[in-house]
Amino acid sequence: MTTTDSATRPATATSTLDLAGVSRWYGNVVAVNDVSMSLGPGVTGLLGPNGAGKTTLLHMMAGFLAPSRGTVSLDGRSTWRNPEVYRRLGLVSEREAVHTFLTAYEFVLATAKLHKLPDPQSAARRAVALVEMEDAQDRRIGTYSKGMRQRTRVAAALVHDPQVLLLDEPFNGMDPRQRLHMMELLHSLGDGGRTILFSSHILEEVEQVSGTVQVMVAGRLAASGDFRTIRRLMTNRPHVFAIRSTDDRALAVALMAEPSVGGVELGRDGLTVRAGDYGAFTRALPKVALARGVRVHQLVPEDESLESVFSYLVEA
Repeated sequence: MTTTDSATRPATATSTLDLAGVSRWYGNVVAVNDVSMSLGPGVTGLLGPNGAGKTTLLHMMAGFLAPSRGTVSLDGRSTWRNPEVYRRLGLVSEREAVHTFLTAYEFVLATAKLHKLPDPQSAARRAVALVEMEDAQDRRIGTYSKGMRQRTRVAAALVHDPQVLLLDEPFNGMDPRQRLHMMELLHSLGDGGRTILFSSHILEEVEQVSGTVQVMVAGRLAASGDFRTIRRLMTNRPHVFAIRSTDDRALAVALMAEPSVGGVELGRDGLTVRAGDYGAFTRALPKVALARGVRVHQLVPEDESLESVFSYLVEA
């Protein structure tokens, strides 16, 4: 089946998910802190390191958790204690919740029946085909790989053709081909007028699927908007490098004259260099070393983790 089937045709109605000053805390622990955003048709990535509050935020959007403060609404109606939202909303949570003794078709069919669809059998077949699980749909879920279980759960979330789809780390466990197909499916759903939000802690996943992102760090919304603009912020942030060479002192003196270098520290284990422009510094270093007759043994970025990138966005 191609992505022109019912779940990827243009939506007959569009939906908007709005969060206004949303916070959620557990005792003294603040999981989400004063988040506001509005999500309309298209694909949006919810980006942040593990523990940033993405799952808590998605659960409030889906009506599983009540905000400690603020409001979450779908088309103007609160998602909390409002079962009607599930007619328009589908959710794939990070935690697996599938009965391994069922087949994929049986699991998706059960979901279709819970939604009281007029033709649950046809709806289940369409949803299973949409995630390319036809060949394995009659096998027990317990025999599936993690990627296959993920696709089965996505099929169940799509079986009632929702206007809003929330996915928590949907690409976990998928092989490259499965990832590519799922990315194409999300693109098609977004282009068809559906509101899609998926969370990830991997920059490349968000870059390939979504042009719009919401970046969370430590429960706060650190950045919001076009991915390319935010990625430029990440690229232009100060960078820290650890360098070891045959003559650290001579290299330190030479690097201080480079416009891209903001500071140099000389220690027992080599140099620590702070550069304002990643590209300019990495291009200049070989030329400087060659001119001084210095051989560089090691060049290691010290702040390239996602956590450091996101922390910079919070402070920027």
